[in-house]
Amino acid sequence: MGLFQRLFSKNKSIPDIKKRDALSIQIGDIVEYDLQDFEVVGKIIYRQGNYEWISYQLLGGEDTIWLSAEMDDELELGIYKSIQLPEASTYPKKLDYNGKTYYLDERGEARIQGEGRSRNVNGQVMKYADYCDDSEEHFLSLEDWGSEIEVSYGFEIEPFEIKIIAGSN
Repeated sequence: MGLFQRLFSKNKSIPDIKKRDALSIQIGDIVEYDLQDFEVVGKIIYRQGNYEWISYQLLGGEDTIWLSAEMDDELELGIYKSIQLPEASTYPKKLDYNGKTYYLDERGEARIQGEGRSRNVNGQVMKYADYCDDSEEHFLSLEDWGSEIEVSYGFEIEPFEIKIIAGSN
């Protein structure tokens, strides 16, 4: 087949790339947030009964952040970054971080399904506790993985603040 036949052929086999939203992001996709591109390198689906929420591990240069997505009455998105908070190991009723007080909002257990860099936690049951400040705009998330408690600081974002580029179909 010649060059012109390839260019103008009606028989083009270009694969359809599926449009992504915050609840269907896949490993290898790119998420643009705050003028920076992040590759999706891990994905954790948390299930508590019939309810589920998702966290995506995003890697951008030296930065690692987590994008949280859940469908409650409406889509809720948050950006989280790991922090050190030694007093968090006891799940107190309130925590102080960076000049703000955070109050225990909910706690429980969730079954985990992990993909990508998070595949090593697949099938585990994880205990968690969520805290919020007075404005309910800033959050602390505690996750007990058995050997350690990981703490993350987060805040809400709007869906228009991210752009998702599919890395595959």
